Amino acid sequence: MEVANNFSQNSRYLILTLIKIYNIMTKALLVLLGIIVISIIFLISIYNRLVQLRNNRENAFADIDVQLKQRYDLIPQLVETVKGYAKHEKETLTRVIELRNQAVAATTMDGKIAAENQLSGVLAGLKVTLEAYPDLKANQNFLRLQEEMADIENKLAAVRRYFNSATKELNNAVQTFPSNIIAGMFNFQKAQMFDLGSERTTHEKAPTVNFN
Repeated sequence: MEVANNFSQNSRYLILTLIKIYNIMTKALLVLLGIIVISIIFLISIYNRLVQLRNNRENAFADIDVQLKQRYDLIPQLVETVKGYAKHEKETLTRVIELRNQAVAATTMDGKIAAENQLSGVLAGLKVTLEAYPDLKANQNFLRLQEEMADIENKLAAVRRYFNSATKELNNAVQTFPSNIIAGMFNFQKAQMFDLGSERTTHEKAPTVNFN
């Protein structure tokens, strides 16, 4: 009888011990699952923010692209007008058209930015060169094109600043912890700014195209 009682007590003790172990393991598992779920939600939120920042940059460039297309349409007209007065600038004018065509043909955002920066540099040089042609500066068609180019450049300055701000925000997220880990996992890379080149010193001021 005593043996039976001892066995019964041991059995109850074992069962209680197993229940305690089960409860502890269940709580530990729930805590672990909670940590995993919170971590997944955190990672998803970081990923979604990176996507949002990338989309913001792309949307900002879409506004730039609208102005660039208008600019590209004006450049051939400008070159044709200048040709009649500045025949000695054939090489520069040819270069302007070449870079304009490269910018139009660019299929990526970074490619278009690179081509546009080169084009802007050549156009700035052309502007200085044309100071030597007073008859051209009196041409009504040239004056009209100059006014239209000035309007586009002013609009470009505004949308370009917004684009660079969106790009900077994306780059900060890509390069800082812990979002840089997610960025590396999903191939988010540092994005190219729309470099103002020689206009960097007047970044806060909209450029004015003026051949007078």
